[in-house]
Amino acid sequence: MTEAAPKRAVVLLSGGLDSYTAAAMSRAEGFGLFALTVRYGQLHSCELDAARRVAHALPVERHVELEVDLGAFGGSALTGHGEVELDQPPDRVGIPSTYVPARNTVLLSLALGWAEVLGARDLVIGVNALDYSGYPDCRPEYVAAFERVAALATRAGVEGAPLRVRAPLVHMSKAEIIRQGHALGLDYGLTHSCYVPSTNGQPCGRCDSCQLRALGFSEAGVEDPVFSRGRRWPVIP
Repeated sequence: MTEAAPKRAVVLLSGGLDSYTAAAMSRAEGFGLFALTVRYGQLHSCELDAARRVAHALPVERHVELEVDLGAFGGSALTGHGEVELDQPPDRVGIPSTYVPARNTVLLSLALGWAEVLGARDLVIGVNALDYSGYPDCRPEYVAAFERVAALATRAGVEGAPLRVRAPLVHMSKAEIIRQGHALGLDYGLTHSCYVPSTNGQPCGRCDSCQLRALGFSEAGVEDPVFSRGRRWPVIP
């Protein structure tokens, strides 16, 4: 009897709680995880440190870090062009200054190339439409459209084995995501969410990402371990 080939998935791992949860959900479904973290020109290295911690904790079979400097184009406060908006009302409209032009398209394209080499059929991304902060490339319509591109643009797709884009969090609230992570035993103290952290990596508590995270933990009825006193992160080379 021929043994079934192992299921492989390439997961975009940012070090945030969403990508950590999406990866862990895929792992629980039996996927071997290959993590891709992109240094796209983001200002804060603590995000990359968090991705290493999360990759180690999952664990993944391989973790690749690539450098593709989207900051060379400008256009986003996350790459040092403009100011991060603080203390914004939760019902504000419009695309915020932290939107990085075409970021998810670039990142998914890189993941797609690696997936073809690995023979993986699945890409995993932790986008979320309910708490998406106005980013156009976090919507279910976008995920479906990229999946169609992947079917047209790859050898696997042309040969009848199209890749799937798995976005398991896309219709979940932040509280639901956190509850799911707790059910899977995830340590969210390893993650990083803040757009304007202090020099030692402490969150500001005022940017969109911090506010969404705080609201999610509050609604989930659990304590955010990032704010626990005496927290010490492991050093992952």
